[in-house]
Amino acid sequence: MVKKLSTLMLAAMSLLAVSCGGKNVQDKDMNKLSFDETQAYAMTAIACHEARGDQSSLAEAIAEGLDVGLSVEQIKEALSQLYAYTGFPRSLNALGTLQRVMQQRGIDDVSAPVVWPKGYDALRQGTEVQTRLTGVPFNYDFCTAEDYYLKAHLFGDIFARDILTYADRELVTVSALSGLEGVMPQLTSHVRGARNMGVSEDQLSGIVSSLRNHHLEAEALRCEAAIAGANGDEVAPFSPSAWPLGEPNTAYARYFTGNSYLAVLDKSGLCNVSFEPGCRNNWHVHHGAVQVLICVSGRGWYQEWGKPAVELKPGVTIAVPEGVKHWHGAAADSWMQHLTYHTDVRPGNSTEWLEAVDDSTYFSVNK
Repeated sequence: MVKKLSTLMLAAMSLLAVSCGGKNVQDKDMNKLSFDETQAYAMTAIACHEARGDQSSLAEAIAEGLDVGLSVEQIKEALSQLYAYTGFPRSLNALGTLQRVMQQRGIDDVSAPVVWPKGYDALRQGTEVQTRLTGVPFNYDFCTAEDYYLKAHLFGDIFARDILTYADRELVTVSALSGLEGVMPQLTSHVRGARNMGVSEDQLSGIVSSLRNHHLEAEALRCEAAIAGANGDEVAPFSPSAWPLGEPNTAYARYFTGNSYLAVLDKSGLCNVSFEPGCRNNWHVHHGAVQVLICVSGRGWYQEWGKPAVELKPGVTIAVPEGVKHWHGAAADSWMQHLTYHTDVRPGNSTEWLEAVDDSTYFSVNK
């Protein structure tokens, strides 16, 4: 009888039917989200805050997830999986936050330990899952140790656990990587993998919407850039600096070509303005005040009427003379942030907004 059961288990594993966590993969579609829309929305915030290491916001996101029906087991599985993407310190801190939320709510941990079938071949299982994710067989010959960890551990030990589907896990991964700087190749690759694992275009867009609605604008922009990259479009991702992105600059949007963001830093009028690639403001004139610009991140341009453009790079400071027609904005291939404030302010000071900077003028300085 034992031999017969073992044979059946091995045969089932060859069909990706691994029993773990008390359920059987055959009983669910692993290439479909098990979350409904509101649960996916909450899980996106949980995964991104785990990656960012923001425990206070993570606690709020976990509470939101529990309120919309995510189980402790699902949240725990997501936070555990993410150690492979964000490291043990963030994963363990996040699991500690989950424990505190559970204690505050009087929730007992009833999850069962995982028992792997006898003879389970993690390397074989993981190779099949990885091939499905990437769309083609993948061997990282440059570092065979890393290749083994990816196949046997990440995709064999972790992804095989059917507490979350493959689609669930890719939603979690894309959401988390959107919260990290400097991992755009992996984020873009996982956007493609999410599609291969059954995450729809609407569900990918839902990640962006959730990040934005949770006030994670920079992370939403990063995810949008990865989706564009997976579609073959080159979009420069937002590169955060020590200065906040702020909120969409809707009040002045009519004076800008492209999207900008405004963060008011103090009551004196000091602001940080962030320009997406290609964004610039219209020609304009400051009357009764001198505007000061201090570039703090990225690359852009400042130009006075009739003069050559000046490149803006971190540390470049411009004092815009009163009454001089000018414009400023990001380079075509880079975000740009600058601080701005006014000095030598006289009563009745104002800003006169003029025509947009046409493409021929803008792209002539971006050669």
